[in-house]
Amino acid sequence: MAITAADVMKLRKMTSAGMMDCKKALEEAQGDFDKAIGIIREKGKLVAAKRADRETTEGAVKARIDGNKAILVCLGCETDFVSRNAAFQELADAIADTAIANCPADLEALKACRMAGGETVADAVEAQTGKTGEKHVLAFYSLIEAPFVAQYIHTLNGKLGAIVGFNKSVDAELAKGIVMQVASMNPVSISAEDCPKEVLENEKKVAIEKTKDEQIQKAVDAALKKAGINPAHVDSEDHIESNTAKGWITPEQAALARKIIAEVGAEKAANLPAQMIENIANGRVQKFLKENTLVEQEYQMGDGKQTVREALAQAGADVKVTAFKRFSLND
Repeated sequence: MAITAADVMKLRKMTSAGMMDCKKALEEAQGDFDKAIGIIREKGKLVAAKRADRETTEGAVKARIDGNKAILVCLGCETDFVSRNAAFQELADAIADTAIANCPADLEALKACRMAGGETVADAVEAQTGKTGEKHVLAFYSLIEAPFVAQYIHTLNGKLGAIVGFNKSVDAELAKGIVMQVASMNPVSISAEDCPKEVLENEKKVAIEKTKDEQIQKAVDAALKKAGINPAHVDSEDHIESNTAKGWITPEQAALARKIIAEVGAEKAANLPAQMIENIANGRVQKFLKENTLVEQEYQMGDGKQTVREALAQAGADVKVTAFKRFSLND
């Protein structure tokens, strides 16, 4: 049967697929709109499979609040051009609406939730991949339940958002300030007490190695200076070679520098004071916690001298942040 332009437009309105995709689907389905819709959906699955290994570094982050519940979700895609498309934004909003309406436990549960049109979130994302020819993925989802919740989406690009839970109602300005703090400063935890063990262990390990390297380098630099060699001229093998070629150091100095670096470095490494290393490393971990746990951070909406803990205390001695979630496509 003949496929008219009106038929193509009708199917396009029903599916949002491209004009040629709609025409081909109608021709294959011999004008049967239900079959044509099925063909377009199958095409979406094929496109999704072909592009499964593509990176999705663009997209839209959305947040929703309903009573004492808040959700944060991200629909990802490959390009900024697609992420700014109205259909993409509408799908991201619809997924966020579905998430807050159902409050699923995790990302996989959200994918199985049915949207207003009856299809699952996973099917809707797959179908959108077929329509644009670009990979789409449900990149992030999280739910917070608390007596009081707040949300923030960075309005300039819509690619960064956060939700925060409090143990009681707080002033709107403070709630906004705290959730913006989470979005901008990306804390690892609320406080030092709930910082993940693996994070602390890694920071301690890094701090110990950095401290050891610094102590060894100090000893090497002192020995080089004593020998009349500028440490900056021999701080790497490339520098030694290039500075020798330039005449800044003699071949004899280059050979002596290599000998000092190897021998003094090895001797110092074998005789590092363990307690001093431990003390310096612990100090570095404490500095990390001060800069990276929410309540110890400098409050960005304050006067520059106030911590988040102090800002919360001003609202009431018992005001606490109970949970937060953050997601950014730019991290």
